[in-house]
Amino acid sequence: MPQHDGATQGQQEQSARALVAVRGMESPAAKQRVHQALADVAGVLRVQPGEDDKMIVDYDPSEVTVMDLIRALRRIGFLAGMD
Repeated sequence: MPQHDGATQGQQEQSARALVAVRGMESPAAKQRVHQALADVAGVLRVQPGEDDKMIVDYDPSEVTVMDLIRALRRIGFLAGMD
């Protein structure tokens, strides 16, 4: 899966990281949909696959919250939560 990595050095210093568990991400197409939905959230700096049903998301906490990430996934039909 491609990584979203448009962060500058200053953004990386202020970033936070969340491990988001996502149900229903069995197929490569589903993983891509989840990746894209997270990458499209304003304030997300990088998205990468984690182990099993998880995504690792680096984000700017001044722009986005973990609940915003979870809501973005729920909007496209996936159940998600913090791991």
